[in-house]
Amino acid sequence: MHNGLGYPEVEEVIELNILVLGLIRVKKKDSHKILSTAKIASVIDECRSIGGSIYLKAAVLMRGLSRAHAFASGNRRTAFLAGKYFVVKNGGRFSIPDDPNYAVILRRIREGRYSDHEIAEWISNGTID
Repeated sequence: MHNGLGYPEVEEVIELNILVLGLIRVKKKDSHKILSTAKIASVIDECRSIGGSIYLKAAVLMRGLSRAHAFASGNRRTAFLAGKYFVVKNGGRFSIPDDPNYAVILRRIREGRYSDHEIAEWISNGTID
């Protein structure tokens, strides 16, 4: 716990990657392989250090994990699940419906098309432009 909030551990993010690859197989070649635990730890540290709401912190977590490429497969799916896990764990409401059509938004997040504040708004209200 830091600032009264529960943050994911590196091992938990790794477990989320295993889970998401088992539940949502997109490509035949999808497989769990860790490319960098240091990148996962760095994203979690950034989430801890930034001020703001749990939604902004979740946005930093989602953006960071999407872009870090810490896994061979499922980085965006893992980022989505980690963001949801963080918000719910800390008593918030994750307003993004589980809809495969949002994959395009996750791709745009990875590409840097949305600010952390826009992502936070999406998480808290379920809408993004």
